[in-house]
Amino acid sequence: MITQLFDNEDELTDKQKKIILAAIESFSEKGYAATSTSEIAKKAGVAEGTIFRHYKTKKDLLLGIVAPTMAKLLAPFVIKDLYKVLDTKYERFEDFLRAMMENRVVFVKKNLPLIKILIQEIPFHPELKEQFFEHIAKKVFERYVKLTEYYQEKGQIISIPPQQVIRLTLTTIIGYLFGRYILFPESNWNDEEEIEATIGFLLRALGV
Repeated sequence: MITQLFDNEDELTDKQKKIILAAIESFSEKGYAATSTSEIAKKAGVAEGTIFRHYKTKKDLLLGIVAPTMAKLLAPFVIKDLYKVLDTKYERFEDFLRAMMENRVVFVKKNLPLIKILIQEIPFHPELKEQFFEHIAKKVFERYVKLTEYYQEKGQIISIPPQQVIRLTLTTIIGYLFGRYILFPESNWNDEEEIEATIGFLLRALGV
């Protein structure tokens, strides 16, 4: 998936591509603050000065990764994948939750290095937060509201503002994904049981 960053990017040299891939790997493993440009250069097989010919600062390199990632890779894939779920009116809210979790698990597995960078760095870089809301959150939110209202009209979700339903649902699912793939990936997870437990929790919290 990561190499798709370079689709239609004929202007990037081979060295730039190597630098970006090395930076993604290093930022994902150690975080932005703990990664030095000399480490990135070594991993990319280039001189450190080569990085600064293309990117004035380490932050420029971070934004050079995340900006195109948001605009060209993660945003379209997040939206396309989410729309598959959001545009399908499952008969039961429970079926929707299961489809949503399975969808997100597959997505996280495919894009884990990039997602780790976003999670680690968004709180510290307002530019990244703005890109996330512009490219992803705003486009998904309206559909999520309509779907929530659909299940409320069917009497399957308690009558609270849709925004609260969305917030509770997403924070619960993201919490599971964060623990499973970032905080404790080496733990002995029973994924099927964990997903069912998460769905059961949301149904008890939000179901009628």
